[in-house]
Amino acid sequence: MELRHLRYFIAVAEELHFGRAARRLAMAQPPLSQQIKALEEEIGAVLLQRTKRQVELTTAGQVFLIEARKTIIQAKQAVRSAQRAARGELGQLAVGFVGSAIYGKVPSLFRLMRTRFPEVSLLLQDLTSEDQVEAIKKNRIDVGLVRPPLQAVEPLAMRVIWREPLVVALPAGNPLSLQKVIAVEALARESFIQIPRQVAPGFYDQVMQVCAQAGFSPQVVQEARTTPTIVSLVAGGMGVSLLPASLQGLQHAGVVYRPLQEPSPVIDMAVIWRPDDPSPTLRSFLEIVWEVAGIQDRP
Repeated sequence: MELRHLRYFIAVAEELHFGRAARRLAMAQPPLSQQIKALEEEIGAVLLQRTKRQVELTTAGQVFLIEARKTIIQAKQAVRSAQRAARGELGQLAVGFVGSAIYGKVPSLFRLMRTRFPEVSLLLQDLTSEDQVEAIKKNRIDVGLVRPPLQAVEPLAMRVIWREPLVVALPAGNPLSLQKVIAVEALARESFIQIPRQVAPGFYDQVMQVCAQAGFSPQVVQEARTTPTIVSLVAGGMGVSLLPASLQGLQHAGVVYRPLQEPSPVIDMAVIWRPDDPSPTLRSFLEIVWEVAGIQDRP
């Protein structure tokens, strides 16, 4: 049984006349009669009661008409769904992101994706940058938002999507908090709170390099795996910390954020993905990324 057989039957059942149904289907009447007869034989039930004057639905025909209509509607829906999936408008996407990203442009990216593609389910995972690289290579996630530099990114594709300056988070009572702008070298005698290198090696090394260029090695007195914990420790007077400027959105009583003296060091946010991944949903997500980031020369 094919969908066309159902369409033939529906036309006859609605017209209750083989001639009118044949004209509606743009076919000759004899082949239509033969197709309906073959359909009844395949089903093993009489669907239409024929007389010289009229055509009537049998009880079996009435039930079959209801189900045939449902099947045609479902088939059309299946076609539309497949077409939408091919355009990246339907499906699901596993997205990794670093915790610090949720205080910048990333929430806007997620909101725009949900608004424009409401039937794409985003499976969000808070992962370190290094863990995202591994997860994408092993197909556990489809795309990641990471903080470069990263080790062993190949063969993944990576594109920096924006950069932001580093700022210093200080306890409110720290004398340096009275300054509007702080030179990195002014932090030489401060105690530092730092994310562990094994969690974010790229960011850790970048902070160390920034301090080294200012002529000192930071005295790290406390490590914390998440930025909210770091900010809480700063609020408790444990020390200072260099953080992405977007983290200023993480307000906490007892913490003061100050920009660093120009030229202030910057930190990047990048997107990584498998370049051979043919997923239209991934392409839709990347288009949103390029739009939010304002990138014109898109890969």
